Amino acid sequence: MKVSVAMAYYNGGEYIQEQLTSILEQLGSGDEVIVSVDAASDGSGELLERWAQDDSRIHLLAGPAQGVVKNFENAIAHCDGDIIFLSDQDDIWKEGKVEKVIKAFRRSGADAILHNAEIVDEKGRMTDQKTMFEMRGSRSGILKNLVKNSYVGCCLAFRKELIPVLLPIPEKMYMHDYWIGTAAELCGGVGLLREPLIGYRRHGGNVTELRHGSLLFMIKKRMNILWCLLLLKKRVKKYFEPQNSETDS
Repeated sequence: MKVSVAMAYYNGGEYIQEQLTSILEQLGSGDEVIVSVDAASDGSGELLERWAQDDSRIHLLAGPAQGVVKNFENAIAHCDGDIIFLSDQDDIWKEGKVEKVIKAFRRSGADAILHNAEIVDEKGRMTDQKTMFEMRGSRSGILKNLVKNSYVGCCLAFRKELIPVLLPIPEKMYMHDYWIGTAAELCGGVGLLREPLIGYRRHGGNVTELRHGSLLFMIKKRMNILWCLLLLKKRVKKYFEPQNSETDS
C-alpha cells in the first residue's frame, strides 16, 4: 500500500526540517511527499531543494499562489498513493503515526481516518492545553461537523478513490479539510483514532485559528458550506452511485 503525503508550503523554513524528518522516518522507499510551494522567500528554497536532491521521495511543485486551500489542492492532485495523508509544514509527527492510521483503515473500511493531536508550543514542547479532540468535541457525522468542524487537515488521511469527488475544491469552500471529511462521510465514512499522533504546533504564523470568527463571518461561512454540500452530493452521485448499481446488478 503506497503512502502519499500532501503538504502545502509557505515560507516554512523555521520548522520544516523537524517536520520532514518526523515524516520520512515513517515512510517506505516507494512512498512520497508532495510539497506544493507557494513561497520560499524566507530563504528556505535552497533547503527544500537539498532535501529533494538527497531523498527521491520528496517532490517539489510550484504552488498556485492562491491561498492554502488551492495549495493543498495542487499537492493532492499530484499524489499517487493509495492512502493520502495531509500535512502542515510546522507540526511534528509522532512515531508510529503512519502504521497506526493504516491499521485503522484496514480495520474500519472507512474512506478517511481522523486522529487526535496534542498541542505543542513553537519549540515543540508539550503544553497544558486540551487535545484537539477535546477542544473541538470531535466526532463523525455531517450535522455535527456542520455546526463545529472536527476535520483538522493535519490529522486527516483519506483513500485515493475520493480524489475525483474532491477535486477541484470549489472557490466558496474555505476549508479543504471540512470538504474532504464531509466527502468521506458521504462515501465510506470517517474513522476516529483518539490517540494523539502529532504535535500540533502553535506559533505566531499559524494559518488555522482555534477561535471562531465574528457572527456575521460564521453565518456567511455556513451559507457557503451549504452550497458546497449540494455540489458535493452531486459529485458523490456521479462517481460512486453508478459503481454501487453495477455491484448490485
